[in-house]
Amino acid sequence: MSSAFEISSKHVQAALDEAAASKIPPDVIARAILERVLEIYRSERSLADIASELNFHIDNLDPEGDHAFMRP
Repeated sequence: MSSAFEISSKHVQAALDEAAASKIPPDVIARAILERVLEIYRSERSLADIASELNFHIDNLDPEGDHAFMRP
């Protein structure tokens, strides 16, 4: 059985591969994927919860920095 991460990784890689073939930069695809993620979040979660999730990721952007292990 596949995990959510494995399923999403497979589809993101397929999107990046298709974009590369069409000469679309990876950051443009990432922005489009983020927009879709936010649409999904808005259909299921409160704006405060979404903001908390995004702030957690912002706070942990630096791969060399200290990381919180659980979202508040």
